[in-house]
Amino acid sequence: MKTSYYSIFLIAILLVIHIPARAQGDLFDLLGDDAPQHNYAYATFKTTRVVNSHSIENPAPGVLLFIISHHFGKVNSGAYELFGLDQSTIRLGLEYGLNDHISFGVGRSSLEKTYDGFVKVKLLRQQTGARNMPLTLSYFGSTAIQSLKWAQPERKNYFSSRMAYVHQLLIARKFSNAVSIQLMPSIIHKNLVATVEDENTAFSMGVGGRMKLTQRTSLNAEYFFTPKDQYTQPINNSLSIGFDLETGGHVFQLHFTNSKAMFERGFITETQGRWDKGDIYFGFNITRVFTVKKPADFKE
Repeated sequence: MKTSYYSIFLIAILLVIHIPARAQGDLFDLLGDDAPQHNYAYATFKTTRVVNSHSIENPAPGVLLFIISHHFGKVNSGAYELFGLDQSTIRLGLEYGLNDHISFGVGRSSLEKTYDGFVKVKLLRQQTGARNMPLTLSYFGSTAIQSLKWAQPERKNYFSSRMAYVHQLLIARKFSNAVSIQLMPSIIHKNLVATVEDENTAFSMGVGGRMKLTQRTSLNAEYFFTPKDQYTQPINNSLSIGFDLETGGHVFQLHFTNSKAMFERGFITETQGRWDKGDIYFGFNITRVFTVKKPADFKE
């Protein structure tokens, strides 16, 4: 069964790579300087996140993003917990645009005291004109390190057991000024799993979308299908719905999700909440933009 999941992932890669040559041209040309005759798709998504997951968007070169992500407790926790507002999970993150194609970032979550780092590389860019490319393709890779105290400190524990890795292809198309869709085939590897029957390496398929409502607002959604036979522990598929609100240098993302975690290993393979049971977390992302390095051709 695991082999079939990897086959699906490889097929997705091959389908992208084998787009007719006239649509691709040479890959290194696509990564070169923009030319006036190339009409690139802009703002496929408003920020670097769809909801919890990454979008194909990168920070502009020389731009640093500070992202505050916050999930309250479950809505069904009742009035005593103010329907989840008395509880919270937070992630603080930084993302930096190295150039037009590469960005990287780090973050720290209060959930399991998890540190994460990632790199995102834009390989293809949707465009028309001198060269036609129907989609944007990015590679996303991340490492997460859980830093809780060992549950059994008396036994021999390994630092590598704290680590998990995620590899994703982000395949997006902006169909119009109002609608964008993104596919996210994902491979998640955990060095340590709960039982010997659990898979260390698992597959998941994600899909996300954005629908523009007004000039400064949009409706976003994402869903990850993770086959449950890969783990003995009960898990649910992650479903998140939210709104993007742009206000000058800030972008607010308000959302509802059945996932407590805000890092890939957590919300893809460890979601416990069920929408039909009211296990819904209200949360938000706040993104603030800082220009660290101005472009060389910038003039005051």
